[in-house]
Amino acid sequence: MSSLQQRTLVIVKPDGASRGLVGEILARFERKGFRIAGMKLVRVSQDLAKTHYAEHKEKPFFGRLVDFITSGPAVVIALEGREATEVVRGLVGPTSGLKAPPGTIRGDYALSMQNNLIHASDSPESAERELALWFSAEELVAPGEGTGSAGFNWVYGDEDRAE
Repeated sequence: MSSLQQRTLVIVKPDGASRGLVGEILARFERKGFRIAGMKLVRVSQDLAKTHYAEHKEKPFFGRLVDFITSGPAVVIALEGREATEVVRGLVGPTSGLKAPPGTIRGDYALSMQNNLIHASDSPESAERELALWFSAEELVAPGEGTGSAGFNWVYGDEDRAE
């Protein structure tokens, strides 16, 4: 997969879904030029939540993470685009909504560390692991075929597409 087709995982957590912010959050990613390669509304099981947050298992907040992500429906999204993981993290903002700058998703809509609306993979390696955890191969479109594909030539310059 080329650098223009890097994929990353985003989860609009139960607070974002319950507050009706899914469309607004998706719109920000699409306006930036990312393509949606997969998306689904899910009720997260305890087992999936524990596996997803396994790296935090020994931390005191692990139980709260699991309880929160399983507290209501969430929207799981596979995004695709150039340097997707890094750029998406910048759009999302720091973990705490109180510390996230205006213009970021958390800075504009969150006031909490826990109820911070959204999860975004923190590295390409994490994205690969998380995407495999949340999506089967059949649930993702082929690279370059996600939503917004028609605008590809308007988002990336000639030299970008040559990579």
